[in-house]
Amino acid sequence: MIADALLRLSVHLAATPAPTPSGTPDDDSVTPGVLGFAVTFAIAVVVVLLVIDMVRRIRRVRYRAEIAEKLDAEQAGRPGTVGGAGHDDLDAPDDPVR
Repeated sequence: MIADALLRLSVHLAATPAPTPSGTPDDDSVTPGVLGFAVTFAIAVVVVLLVIDMVRRIRRVRYRAEIAEKLDAEQAGRPGTVGGAGHDDLDAPDDPVR
C-alpha cells in the first residue's frame, strides 16, 4: 500500500511540467538603477583624474630631461669645467625642481 502511494506520487510529480519562462523579464530586475549609474560615473571620474595626473607626470619628466640635456651641453661646451659644479648640483636633496 505504501509502495502503491509512492508510485502514484512519483507518476504525478513526473507528469507535472516544469514552469516555463514568461518571456521577457521585468524592467526593474534588468536595469542597473541609480546605484549602477553612480558607480559607473565615479569610475569614469577617477579614470579622468588619473589620466590628467599621468599627463602631468610625463610632461614633468620630459622637461627635466630637456633641462638635463641643456646643462650637459653647457658643461661640455665650456673649456676647463670638467667635474665642476655643473649638473651634479641638481642631484642635491634641496633641489626645488624636484
